[in-house]
Amino acid sequence: MNERGVVTAWFYISKRDTESRKQALVIGEMRMVEGREIPGDLKYTKEHEWVLVEGDRCRVGITDYAQNSLHEVVYADLPKIGRELGKGESFGTVESVKAVSEVYSPLSGEVIETNQKLVDAPELVNQQPYGEGWLIVMKPSKLKEELTSLMSGREYGEFLEKLSKEK
Repeated sequence: MNERGVVTAWFYISKRDTESRKQALVIGEMRMVEGREIPGDLKYTKEHEWVLVEGDRCRVGITDYAQNSLHEVVYADLPKIGRELGKGESFGTVESVKAVSEVYSPLSGEVIETNQKLVDAPELVNQQPYGEGWLIVMKPSKLKEELTSLMSGREYGEFLEKLSKEK
């Protein structure tokens, strides 16, 4: 832990698994800021969404910071498959006992899958925000151009540190 309370740890995951994603070995950096996890292999928005690039598609969810701010998630309203999204466009909401929060598309593209597990188990967003609690999978239309506008794990961690200082 450094003087600002940031923990940076290297980790090895032997298997990172969701229904459609299996990778034999992922090596990345995991940061902790304000007790919130920030995996280094993802990209992030200032609205607290994350993106995992999986070849020609991207998995999208909300960050550990966002789910913690919402508290107990009770419902996720997700878009229809086939919907075209613009970067920054709202594509649904996540409702908790505390608030309803809009979720924004980090990239332009078509929704090709939604997480149907959230219909019966919306608490997965809280329990596994970077795993089984993902929201959508999209086929991005401008991946190379738009990916550069997203934050790395390190940049997102610095963004959260700045937010905590402003409180």
